[in-house]
Amino acid sequence: MEQYSGSQIVVLEGLEAVRKRPGMYIGSTGPRGLHHLIWEIIDNGIDEHLAGFCTKIDITLLKDGGFEVCDNGRGVPVDIHPTKHIPTVRVVYTILHAGGKFGNSVYKVSGGLHGVGASVVNALSKRMIIEVKRDGKIFRDEYINGGHPIVELEDGLLPVVGKCNKSDTGTKVIFYPDDTIFETVEFKADMIHKKLKEMAFLNKNILINFTDQVTGITKNYQEEFGIKSFVSYLTREMTPLHAEPVYLEGKSGDIEVEIALQYTDSYSEQINAYCNRINVVDGGTLVTGFKTGLTRVMNQYARELNVLKEKDENFDGKDIRNGLVAIISIKHPDPQFEGQTKTKLGNTDAKGAVEEVLSVESQRWFDKHVEVLKSILDNSMKSFNARRASDKARTAVMKQLSDVDTRSKLASCSSKKSEECELYIVEGDSAGGTVKTARNRRTQAVLPLRGKILNVEKATLEKILVNNEIKAMIATFGCGIGDEFDLSKLRYDKIIILTDADVDGAHISTLLLTFFYRFMPELILEGKVYRGLPPLYKVEYETTVKGKKAKQSEYLFNDFELEKFRKTESNKILNLQRYKGLGEMDAHQLWETTLDPESRILAQITISDNVEADEVTSMLMSNNVPPRRSFILEEAKYAKLDI
Repeated sequence: MEQYSGSQIVVLEGLEAVRKRPGMYIGSTGPRGLHHLIWEIIDNGIDEHLAGFCTKIDITLLKDGGFEVCDNGRGVPVDIHPTKHIPTVRVVYTILHAGGKFGNSVYKVSGGLHGVGASVVNALSKRMIIEVKRDGKIFRDEYINGGHPIVELEDGLLPVVGKCNKSDTGTKVIFYPDDTIFETVEFKADMIHKKLKEMAFLNKNILINFTDQVTGITKNYQEEFGIKSFVSYLTREMTPLHAEPVYLEGKSGDIEVEIALQYTDSYSEQINAYCNRINVVDGGTLVTGFKTGLTRVMNQYARELNVLKEKDENFDGKDIRNGLVAIISIKHPDPQFEGQTKTKLGNTDAKGAVEEVLSVESQRWFDKHVEVLKSILDNSMKSFNARRASDKARTAVMKQLSDVDTRSKLASCSSKKSEECELYIVEGDSAGGTVKTARNRRTQAVLPLRGKILNVEKATLEKILVNNEIKAMIATFGCGIGDEFDLSKLRYDKIIILTDADVDGAHISTLLLTFFYRFMPELILEGKVYRGLPPLYKVEYETTVKGKKAKQSEYLFNDFELEKFRKTESNKILNLQRYKGLGEMDAHQLWETTLDPESRILAQITISDNVEADEVTSMLMSNNVPPRRSFILEEAKYAKLDI
């Protein structure tokens, strides 16, 4: 037995842990993680704004690949830290879990509560420069290769590199992401624009200036009406049921609550939650409080205005939220997020605060806007009637599910342990036959679909529930749909969409994801949905091994890998095969490239931004053509055609 002792326990000092496992701190090393570095630095300026000091943030995408963020807050302290005995600014940017946000003396409200944001950005940068304006002086510090300081201290303090007015304060950060850590270090202006617009909506009146030195484009963001304007922006391509969004604000204890909402003629609901202007994608207690409060208030009004008769049952929460677009934004002195990525809020007092503010302030608002109230209640009644009809259809379908003949379609697996079972949803009987032959029959099940499933964004629930392919999926998953959905009854740990690498395959994947997102969102939110990534090419080539020529073969998964392979001078391509369909691979090839858990590549489907996910789904899949046409024209230059 190999000896296992203390010498084998590795202790990562300082910022080494971040560089070793960056995904734990920023989510990924792809574009999403790269841009997360920007948000972490901007957040520090936003926190200064929330504290009442910062009014402006200047942001610049530099020509040389760097990124600059400059705020006019108080400036990071530059005095000697009482316990670390180095300048405090250096403590903030080089030591994990160091910051002014753990107590409430400096920041009563903050989004960055773990004290790792600034130091993590430094750890993942090949160079970072800090300039602080305080007390009429400009101090400078610089770090390289993951946070190693290169500026010599003078009497323990940072050197003064300039002077400024005593009233001129703030912090400037310039950083260059480390290209040995990130898959790409190219910042995308469109991602930055979207985020800055959201920040402006969530932080009323702050001025955010963005300059792109690469294109020469500058843009300014400032929103006088905050989340009220945010809701108007989200519904700009929809048909609203009332012209002016409902806006409510109030305070419960130490928790400040803002709510803005507007109803549209859509059949879906969109609730976007923010705590200390952090988007909590998975919601949590603040969303629960909103739903509970809204349901109770609307049912009270429905009784008072005789919309609901004495014999009628109450509106269901979904009746009331049908067509709703809402923003909930709270400021909490001690938020409890789940993990550094902050996707869900757990504070129980947030539920009560949102519910209380909504209940009190909505009655004040609706008493002055009775016509808006009536339009919402009319919409709820239509939804109520439609739901009862849909419930009958759903009940009928659910009863039929036990009789749905999945045996002719589904090739089930022998294991009954859901945690080790996988379901492959494949395109057509041809691909299904190959996958069935290649799979591990104990843990891998296969469900072939015949043709394209219904586009659920354009169909009523009754039509959706009688679609044969959708019925087969519901029956196969075993966890129900809608109100009856129960994730604990899901029969598979992974649901893997496996389609051909062509236009039809991409369309089928999109239709499936739209169905999951609208009717089984928990599958995506809980990380159960994946896309299988079969190789696009098999290349046979001649290479030199130890001075001798040898023939070898390799699978390549995309055009980028092919181009990289072509540039390898030692490889002489003998044959190049392109797989347009899964059926073109034999069972052995399909197993080793796509099905074998040891060698396959799976892409997990996640939602990083609820607002964008809902917006893109509606734009691409609904009947509203103009926004889709604009999107296609704008994005056409990035399209890769397979002719």
